Amino acid sequence: MTVTLESPDALRFPVLVGDIGGTNARFALILDSNAEPRAFPTIATADFPNIDEAIQACVLDRTSVQPRTAVLAVAGPIDGEDIDLTNSAWVVRPQRLINDLGFDEVVILNDFEAQALAVSALSPSGRAAIGGGTARENASRVVLGPGTGLGVAGLVRSRHLWIPVAGEGGHVDLGPRTERDLEIWPHLEAIEGRISAEQILCGRGLVNLYRAISLSNGADHPYTTPAEITDAARGGGDAAAAEAVQLFAIYLARVAGDLALVFMARGGVYIGGGIFRHVLPAISVSQMRAAFEDKAPHTELMRDIPLFAITEPLAALSGLAFYAHNPRHFGLETQGRRWISERSKR
Repeated sequence: MTVTLESPDALRFPVLVGDIGGTNARFALILDSNAEPRAFPTIATADFPNIDEAIQACVLDRTSVQPRTAVLAVAGPIDGEDIDLTNSAWVVRPQRLINDLGFDEVVILNDFEAQALAVSALSPSGRAAIGGGTARENASRVVLGPGTGLGVAGLVRSRHLWIPVAGEGGHVDLGPRTERDLEIWPHLEAIEGRISAEQILCGRGLVNLYRAISLSNGADHPYTTPAEITDAARGGGDAAAAEAVQLFAIYLARVAGDLALVFMARGGVYIGGGIFRHVLPAISVSQMRAAFEDKAPHTELMRDIPLFAITEPLAALSGLAFYAHNPRHFGLETQGRRWISERSKR
């Protein structure tokens, strides 16, 4: 079913919105259709055995308000009653949330659907342009973001509705193009002999890339976390770290350009995630933009498509809140992704 404001499927307030990633979870409470979301502190998913206890401890125990609806964006495919997160031990069981935590209904979205909802109404202050291009107001858009994994979603416009298109686009193939790439690629850790975009363009992927660069140079690779590599690159004292961060941005731009062509994203391509915000000061934006546009025979087309870094830190929660306030603006299919309590059906 498609939710619209006029239908009986419109959300019941108060609404709890949640952005559940592989590493962190963020929640906010919206009291009514006019209220701004009240955000709660970000938590690490590893600090709680399951989402039920996290919501109880971090939200319900901190407010006297009982949410009637939960709209949760999760990092993983939504299939059935038990929803596994791709990069976390959490399993989301909507019926249990209804039975144990008192919700009337639970709606589950993909985490990058929430990011797509956000870019439908992202303000200029919430984004930074990478190069040129002109965003067309009602044209398709793409959002991608390196984090625990690589998330991807599209946003298309049809019949006056914004329609988010989720998938597992982070697992597309990523191959070498330059001589330097060919030196690095044999040293990358693969999955069953395959290098997907996510093998490079996420937190562990940056470590994978840095290690491969060091091995190709016949050098040690002392850094073992994305933060260490990024700090070393920004400090300017480690050539392998600096190259890893720059190539990370270039490869991300290549994938972003591919996705722009897939969706004909004249409304813009948006890159989110904390990792990219951290590496941005250490990269050559002009090289990144050049990699984005290097899509012969469509280079001229690509020059007109804008590329943005999302600077709004809670973009997914903002997108979920915008949806909760304005469901009529979205053609969001909830069949198989919306659970309603028996008491609400009466």
